[in-house]
Amino acid sequence: MRKLSFVLLALISIQLSAQDFPKMDASPLDMAYYPSASAHDFLFAKTVDEKAAAMTQIKIMYSRPQAKGREIFGGLVKFGEPWRIGANETTEVTFLKSVKIGNEVLFPGTYSMYIIPEKDSWTLKFHPTVNGWGTYNFDYSKELASLTSKVSKTSENVEALSIVMYEAASGAVHIKIGWADSFAEFPVTLL
Repeated sequence: MRKLSFVLLALISIQLSAQDFPKMDASPLDMAYYPSASAHDFLFAKTVDEKAAAMTQIKIMYSRPQAKGREIFGGLVKFGEPWRIGANETTEVTFLKSVKIGNEVLFPGTYSMYIIPEKDSWTLKFHPTVNGWGTYNFDYSKELASLTSKVSKTSENVEALSIVMYEAASGAVHIKIGWADSFAEFPVTLL
């Protein structure tokens, strides 16, 4: 009887500890950096100049849903409706220096980003509300800046939503967002 109790207790302990870790999210959280390798390069920079060049200036946190053969734009992501750029929580952008977006200046801080997609263009919007689920609690009249960009078709399918940033010209960073067969680029000027 004592052995049976010990075995049952051991099995319950194993089961409880296995439940401490949730399964991987279907749309895992990811981050995009500008400069793209800044999270890594800053740690290994040897001089002050190398550290300054490698310092993160923009960071975007977003979830990466998979296309899984679904119709994305015009299907899963409705035209003309705000989309959080991913899944789960609101997509957040942190600017570590002031930036100019269109005609608006945003100061260092963390903001939400969302898109209103149309068939031929996407409008990227920046909002002061962060730490939400999607864009459900947004007061859209409080948006801070927006940019509209033409949508382009990809040469190959982008299975997981992806965001990258790169320097298009001195002081001009492009935020490139792509998923399924479509992508758009949005210029941001570092001040």
